Amino acid sequence: MAKIGFIGMGNMGYAMLKGALREFDVQDIVFYDVNVDRMKQVSNETKVDYLDSNVHVVRSVKYLILAVKPQFYNDVLKDIADEIEKENVVISIAPGITIKQLKDRIGFDARIVRAMPNTPALVGEGMTGVAYNPTEFNLEEKHIIEKIFKAIGKMKIVNEKLMSAVTCASGSSPAYVFMFIEALADGAVRCGMSRQDAYEFAAQTVYGSAKMVLETKAHPGILKDMVCSPAGTTIDAVKVLEDNGFRSAIMKATEACFDKCENIK
Repeated sequence: MAKIGFIGMGNMGYAMLKGALREFDVQDIVFYDVNVDRMKQVSNETKVDYLDSNVHVVRSVKYLILAVKPQFYNDVLKDIADEIEKENVVISIAPGITIKQLKDRIGFDARIVRAMPNTPALVGEGMTGVAYNPTEFNLEEKHIIEKIFKAIGKMKIVNEKLMSAVTCASGSSPAYVFMFIEALADGAVRCGMSRQDAYEFAAQTVYGSAKMVLETKAHPGILKDMVCSPAGTTIDAVKVLEDNGFRSAIMKATEACFDKCENIK
């Protein structure tokens, strides 16, 4: 009997499957996706078997990862609800869909783990917020849940009430970071740097700056001040960012993200 099954093999399902292969044997994983060509492609690359339906995945595994987009959850759950048993651990990675909503849609007090990973999981550097009722799971199950998410980066157990905030902080925010890298590279290209070099310089700078925050534990404002010499180039650039609402725009973006999460039906 396979341990882990994926329904959905989009970007996040694929990233989690690749991560799972670092911790679990290939024969302990199966998946299904409505796109047959996609299934064949992923199977050829990873050697993981795909099955011919959502139902067959549920019947084959204990740990079921729902990696489909929120708008498809109702259809998928209608398809598999009668197959889910109390022994199953159902892992949902959909933003805005609560544990209670999932239990209601499944039709009984199923054991649900709600998680919000992000796309850096593709390179093993994801950040995942995880919420569940610890009294519903034994130690071995908690260990497996932790292994699944640590295989794609870092994870942190959070109160479910904070899951929309997790989506703001890490789930959606890689898009903003990519936009920043692209804009920074565009500026460097305008100053004469080649496109390839501009992306490398910008991306490595973001990566290194993030590592400084994580490893030094220093306040980001202090680290920013370390770069801003009196009357120097950086403080002039920071002023332009402030004049154009850089921080305000990011905060407004997170508010929009939060509101969307809270209003997903």
